[in-house]
Amino acid sequence: MTIDAEPHDQTGAAAPAAMAPAGDDAAPGDVASPDDRPGGGVEGAVGGAQRRVGWFGGSFDPVHLAHRALAQAALDQLALDEVRWVVAGQPWQKAGRRLAPAADRLAMVRLMTAEEPRFVPDDRELLRDGPSYTLDSVKAYQAEHPQDQLWLILGQDQLAGLPSWRGWEELIARMGLAVAARAQDEIQAPQALLARPHRLHRLAMPALQWSSTEVRRLAATGGDVRPVVGEEVTGYIARHRLYSEH
Repeated sequence: MTIDAEPHDQTGAAAPAAMAPAGDDAAPGDVASPDDRPGGGVEGAVGGAQRRVGWFGGSFDPVHLAHRALAQAALDQLALDEVRWVVAGQPWQKAGRRLAPAADRLAMVRLMTAEEPRFVPDDRELLRDGPSYTLDSVKAYQAEHPQDQLWLILGQDQLAGLPSWRGWEELIARMGLAVAARAQDEIQAPQALLARPHRLHRLAMPALQWSSTEVRRLAATGGDVRPVVGEEVTGYIARHRLYSEH
């Protein structure tokens, strides 16, 4: 499945977090069921009810229906209370290409998620200067909501590159990994991940070939992007003349 939900991290691992998830006695390569809950139990660190939260980050340039399908799969298969769509401000790996303005990318995510109240657009990385790193954002979120259990929603390509992310060892101690795979495919985890304790849940997905790259190409050539992004995002792209220079 092609999703273009680009990670926004880079090399330079931080020291492991002092706060490891429950189940930190797991052997390297452990695979969790949806009920293996970092944070443990039904009460969180400060006594509040624990929520199960998906963390779905990317540049979303633009967001499209495969993104929504992946978020919906995570919501349903992991019994999440919400999925946070974290729009990257300055993704480090996109330095060679100009992105659509951050306000437009966020607005399109809001349109794509409007009909599902458990989808929550998150602009925290747009409000911060400098490159966007998932670890920084997760640490800030957990300082605000220490009781929540987090699952990082990824495609197979993003999982393969996870060891290049900044502070990835600390990240997998703080949250589980929810990885999309088609019904006939197995998860191919990188060796560096297999060598460390982690929680991984396989998200069963249909074969979807939509990508942000394809949307930009179609928009630039006057093609119909409605089958890929839906009516609302199509209208937004047209009104704001996005991707005409791509």
